[in-house]
Amino acid sequence: MKSLLIALSMYTKIPVPQVDWDEKSLRWALCWFPAAGVIIAAALRLWLWLWPRLGLTALGPAVAVLIPVALSGAIHLDGLCDTCDALASRRSREEKLRILKDSHTGAFAVICCALYLLLFTAAWADTALTAASAAVLSLTPILSRCLSGLAAVSWRNARGSGLLATFTHPIEARKARAVLLAETIAAILAIALLCLDSGAWELLSVPAAALAVFAWYYRLAHRQFGGITGDTEGFFLQLCECAMVAAAAVAQHLLELGIRS
Repeated sequence: MKSLLIALSMYTKIPVPQVDWDEKSLRWALCWFPAAGVIIAAALRLWLWLWPRLGLTALGPAVAVLIPVALSGAIHLDGLCDTCDALASRRSREEKLRILKDSHTGAFAVICCALYLLLFTAAWADTALTAASAAVLSLTPILSRCLSGLAAVSWRNARGSGLLATFTHPIEARKARAVLLAETIAAILAIALLCLDSGAWELLSVPAAALAVFAWYYRLAHRQFGGITGDTEGFFLQLCECAMVAAAAVAQHLLELGIRS
């Protein structure tokens, strides 16, 4: 229970009882990372049900983007900004890691954040909200956190220190990896079953996009930084969620074009 409370206090803005961050509790905290996604998924699912009934066109997509950012306290969006600053610097690996630690916000962070929010909002606006798509897309905050947690316990830490190391150093890596892999498979199977039940096979593009971004993230992080950090984890999570919604929108439109032709 303490591990769950640590995960929720770190990765959400939801008030929870404060507990000591002892080594035993930290050992399993990352395995509860997807629980933060469950809470966000529930709020997102409620909004995806309410949005069409209110007849909102511009506000609906914007709130869909805002919900995970607000409930997470923008901690992952901060990682996106810091990573974009570092990548845009085009400097050495050591200098990029230094930029990741810098608390100042550079011009590239602001530009990339604005473009990201614009693209994510547009992706939601172009998505046809059906019962199937609302159910599938509400699970995206869970899948993104499963994959992010799996990376954290499986891939090299670029620094060997920092907040990510606080969560991964005490961990029993093999057991945590097995748990997070099982959670990832469960999330993907849940999406696949929803697609099977509804016949909305085009929505299988959602987990496919998540896995594609996950593979790309591994290559990028190890080539640019020599591994992952807490900031790159936030960078991945945000891009993963945007890619999943964009993939659903594109697949739906391709299907519609195929039916018309």
